[in-house]
Amino acid sequence: MPRLQTHEQKRKLRTSEAGCGESRTPRFNREVPRIILGIDSTEVVGGLTAYELKKFEQERSEIYIYDLAVAAAHRRQGIATALIQKLKEVAAAYGAYVIFVQADIGDDPAIKLYTKLGAREDVLHFDIAVNSGNDNA
Repeated sequence: MPRLQTHEQKRKLRTSEAGCGESRTPRFNREVPRIILGIDSTEVVGGLTAYELKKFEQERSEIYIYDLAVAAAHRRQGIATALIQKLKEVAAAYGAYVIFVQADIGDDPAIKLYTKLGAREDVLHFDIAVNSGNDNA
């Protein structure tokens, strides 16, 4: 697995992380996503977008990985794992309780990755249409 920000490797994969639209004080929050990019030399080879979701009933927050992508030519090289590891560092710095992510049934590479990194929870997901035309819902 590529280690981020190391100089010992032939492949110098590093990360750059920042919140979109931030001014002077970087802050991880639900309005401003945290973006982590995997950069190999000068080429962006992967990226991750995550949001902090503050809990109302508890004094803690959770981090939701909204999107994670690695360029096809760079997959199976540990880049997605390295991006998530970097997110873990950022999340810990902000005192987050957990990071969670969804995977679609049949997306075996994603399921394998997330199984390697965390505990699986089988939950139900519902999409609720904003403009369904059904006033009863």
